[in-house]
Amino acid sequence: MKKALIVVSFGTSYPETRQKTIEAVENKMSEHFKEYDVYRAFTSNMVIKKIKQQEGLVVPTVNQLMKQLKQAGYEEVYMQPLHIINGSEYFKAVEQAKRYEKDFNVIQIGKPLLTSFEDYLGVVDWLKELKQDKQPGEAIVLMGHGTQHSAFTAYACLDHLVLDEPIYVCAVESYPGIGRIMDRLKQDKIEKVWLYPLMLVAGDHATNDMASNEPDSWKSQLQQEGFEVTPVLQGMGEFTSIQQMFLEHAEQAIERGN
Repeated sequence: MKKALIVVSFGTSYPETRQKTIEAVENKMSEHFKEYDVYRAFTSNMVIKKIKQQEGLVVPTVNQLMKQLKQAGYEEVYMQPLHIINGSEYFKAVEQAKRYEKDFNVIQIGKPLLTSFEDYLGVVDWLKELKQDKQPGEAIVLMGHGTQHSAFTAYACLDHLVLDEPIYVCAVESYPGIGRIMDRLKQDKIEKVWLYPLMLVAGDHATNDMASNEPDSWKSQLQQEGFEVTPVLQGMGEFTSIQQMFLEHAEQAIERGN
């Protein structure tokens, strides 16, 4: 019986971070799930198009990949999203996969990183590891993507869980914003800020909106308010503890299908 495991993410057109994050998770999945053929899919048509133009590589959408798997004679399909929250990109992938429910014996879909309360606690543990070597007066500020989907509340929930730590969570496109966080940094007498992406990859948002010298980047905004700022261009997918969480979500999906 042919079994496939689709590892789906928004994607990134930055080859280096793609290798360190998405490919690293895919490799971990391949090593662990030896009975399954692991495939890559992206949800961003814009990223897919850019990769094809720049690198000559063709990455399928979930819809395209499901058609290919059907034609190749697969009977069981499992999909593990590498999305951080249960937002619009995750549901886009789910909707595309579920179109093919009648074409396979099994279709099971894993959950994004921040789904259960235990997931949040796992990410909190990772954040506490990040801040271990930070000195008094230093803080970690994380840039989430944000979303207009109701799942934007995930960022505020995670931020609330680390209120007692020098760790602050905010988002580019939704609440909480960087302005609100700067007020809290001042109140907490923070002098130095370490900027990390709360995203799978350190791609366009992390490189430009977070870490660049452009006047409206988070780095520049924080510096203008008097903070010393060090951006860290490391996507969450580079960290073994985060990779392990995705692996466990895939295991749960496979258990539901058996």
